[in-house]
Amino acid sequence: MNFNALRSYKKIGNELKAQLENQQYKIGDKLPAERDLAEYFNVSRTVVREAIIMLELENLVEVRKGSGVYVIALPQRAASNDEFLDKVDVGPFELLQARQLLESSIAEFAALQATRSDITKLKEILSMERATLEQGDEDYVADEDFHRTIAEITQNEVIVQMQKALWDLRMNSQMWKGLHLHIPNQSYRHLWLQDHENIITALQRKDPAMAKKAMWQHLENVKQKLFELSDVDDPNFDGYLFNMSPIVVDR
Repeated sequence: MNFNALRSYKKIGNELKAQLENQQYKIGDKLPAERDLAEYFNVSRTVVREAIIMLELENLVEVRKGSGVYVIALPQRAASNDEFLDKVDVGPFELLQARQLLESSIAEFAALQATRSDITKLKEILSMERATLEQGDEDYVADEDFHRTIAEITQNEVIVQMQKALWDLRMNSQMWKGLHLHIPNQSYRHLWLQDHENIITALQRKDPAMAKKAMWQHLENVKQKLFELSDVDDPNFDGYLFNMSPIVVDR
C-alpha cells in the first residue's frame, strides 16, 4: 500500500480507525510497533506518532510507555468521516516544521534590524525564563515573549501576525497537549536557555546567517527532544520529519 501522497497524519489516523472498525484489531490488542506502521503506510514515524495521538485523543487507544499502543475502544462511525477531518488540528511535529522554516528567516531579518534596546529586552526576557524554570513554573509566557519579540524586531506587522498565528496554533492544539501527556516533567526546557542565549548573541552581532542558524538549531533541538521524550517504541529513535536544510547548516 502506497500512502506517499497521503502523508498527513489525519489520513493515516483514519486508516487505522477503519482497521479498528473492520475488527482487524479487538479491544485489548496491541497495535504494531511504530516502525512497522511507518513501513506499512510508507510514511515517516513522526506521522505515525501523530496519528496515534489523534486516536488517543478520541479514546480509542492507550499509549503505555515502554510497552506499546493498545486498543481500548472501537470507533462508532466510519473513519473517513469528513466532519472529523475538519475538527482535528495540526500535528505537533508538522507545526514545529512550519515554525522552523518561518522563525529561522525571521531571526535572519531581525539581525539586520536589532537595536541596543531590543537586545536589552531579549536579555530581560531570558532572565524571566530562567527564573520561571527555577521556580518550577510550567507556563510558556516568557518563551512566547522571546519569540514574539524577535518577530517584532523586524518591524513588519505581517511577519508579527504570522508568528503569532503559529504560536496560537501551538497553545490551542489538542494534538500538542496529547503529545505532552507522555512527558513527566518540564526539566528539559532548561536546555532552551542556552539556545536562546545563542540567538541573542547572533542578533547582538548583527549576523543574519548566525541568527538564522541559531534559531533553526533551537527548533531542531526542540523537535529532537520531543522525539526522545514521546517515542513509545524506541527511546533512541533518531528519525527526522524532514532533512535539515544544508543551506542553513553550512552557511
